[in-house]
Amino acid sequence: MVECELMKWRGYSVLRPTMAALACVFSCFLMTTGTAHASVALLMEEPYGAFGAINPTGHAAIYLNHVCADSPTSLRACHEGEYGVVISRYHKVDGYDWIAMPLVGYLYAVDNLSDIPAATDRDQVAALQDAYRKAHLMDLAPDNKKGEAPKGEWNELVGESYIRTMHGFQVDSTAEQDERFMAIFNDRKNVGHFNLLFHNCADFSRMVLDIYMPHAVHRNFIADFGLMTPKQVARSLVAYSQKYPDVNMSAFVIPQVPGTIPRSHAVDGVTESLVKSKKYLIPMTILAPAVTGAVVVAYLADGRLKLPKGTPVFNIGDQETTEPLEPPAEEPARQLLPATQTPVATADPTGGAR
Repeated sequence: MVECELMKWRGYSVLRPTMAALACVFSCFLMTTGTAHASVALLMEEPYGAFGAINPTGHAAIYLNHVCADSPTSLRACHEGEYGVVISRYHKVDGYDWIAMPLVGYLYAVDNLSDIPAATDRDQVAALQDAYRKAHLMDLAPDNKKGEAPKGEWNELVGESYIRTMHGFQVDSTAEQDERFMAIFNDRKNVGHFNLLFHNCADFSRMVLDIYMPHAVHRNFIADFGLMTPKQVARSLVAYSQKYPDVNMSAFVIPQVPGTIPRSHAVDGVTESLVKSKKYLIPMTILAPAVTGAVVVAYLADGRLKLPKGTPVFNIGDQETTEPLEPPAEEPARQLLPATQTPVATADPTGGAR
């Protein structure tokens, strides 16, 4: 039998598998992150590829474990055995502002846990994404004139764990908050107006979290020049959890699936990306040393976030199951964050970023 244990790390709940078996660990993760408790989690997703090298701020999405999707644009309460939904803002997906995807499909582009591959390459991921598109997303991304998968950003909706690692920051929610969230989003217009600077995926995450925790997430005019970034959303949540420990913040990591696809890399904020990149820092130092100094000070003062290392939630293995884990006889204990403890992720005034 595969066992999972909850590890206390600096006051937060962090999952760690004791044996490499993906499906059981996945089920244990779902159980521990709150099938009994409703919860809402920020997924701070690492950047990847050429665009990620230019813009290393990554992607932000929201995972709700008691909210599910009737369709990619219609929300409802989950039924027994369902795992919840991941919702985010996208640039060009059939003209919509937000899309909601089932958790397993979003992470692995499959319906059943038994179909998750242990390792992948680009061709296999493309095949999995296209098969999932044909089964569930033909209204959003129909075949092109040649009967093939269309171009566009639809593939960002499925199989995200094959291309990047995700860092989760989760807090408790209530059924009433979920109902309010679903009512608001089901009633409002869902028309895309994505803007990379002021109407991006992190702005969307801030808007969703504001329904659950009003004014918890705010812009950082020092470290990010007022732009909302995934890392700033995470920083805000950590600060909020220190002020209001009853939200029971916990942290988890969903590692990138092994394979030949290049690994994703660390999430940066705006000033952090300038300070850590020689291609930006050296020319700035030569051309505008005063500005460069100000950028470095801004990063050191309010731009860092320390994340735990070596605490994966999932390990890829060959033992899988498609059945949801039975609820435990007693609910797993939640590790609370005392106001005086250092959390799993915190603004770091003295040490370097992850």
